[in-house]
Amino acid sequence: MDAEHAFQFRCSPDVPCFTECCQDITIVLTPYDVVRLKNAVGIPSDQFLDQYTVIIPKKNLLIPMVVLKMNEQDKRCPFVSETGCGVYNDRPWPCRMYPLDMNEDGTFSIITDSSRCKGLDEKEYTRISNWLVEQGVPVYDEMNHLFSQVTAPLKAQELDIDNPKVFQMTFMSLYNVDKFRDFVLKSSFLERFEVDETTIEKVKRSDVELLKFAFEWIKFGIFGQKVFSIKESALPKNEEQG
Repeated sequence: MDAEHAFQFRCSPDVPCFTECCQDITIVLTPYDVVRLKNAVGIPSDQFLDQYTVIIPKKNLLIPMVVLKMNEQDKRCPFVSETGCGVYNDRPWPCRMYPLDMNEDGTFSIITDSSRCKGLDEKEYTRISNWLVEQGVPVYDEMNHLFSQVTAPLKAQELDIDNPKVFQMTFMSLYNVDKFRDFVLKSSFLERFEVDETTIEKVKRSDVELLKFAFEWIKFGIFGQKVFSIKESALPKNEEQG
């Protein structure tokens, strides 16, 4: 299906299977998902990661998989109740897309059937393009596109990295944004790198701007892209003179 295709679906508390799709599933979280969710529940990012996620290292890959932790008793999402999603406005991308999924060629498909999702039997039709806007998907797509500028090169090349500090720094930059903010603002970072005042203020006030800053930092630190400049005062004397 393309974006102009209309599909049949409606979800509400009066649908018999309401919230059953929020049970025993694997929801992989992007950095932007974590930012939205940790702010929704009002806790720091490191606490959110400890309490609500499972971090799965991936062999030969720099960035691990971060998965939302289901409740041990019933395997349900920790944010869902009988009345619905408690973080609905900040729910992750897969939850916004359901029952749709995006294919690699940009088309869409239904990921379930009416035997499991009774919402597909509801007599309500919505154009996919309208659905995406209604569900707040575009901002997630924008942030995920920026994230892909980091992940795609990592998948395309084998990095010979065995320093655990590189793994720790990369993960902190992407997923533990509160700690990354402290690194930027409270370490010697701003003494070493040229960062304009407008960017500094954005990083102080906005987790989204901080995450965008983190993407740029990884491009610089891992791929060597010239997105940051080192201050002359921070250069070794032989480099400064040369």
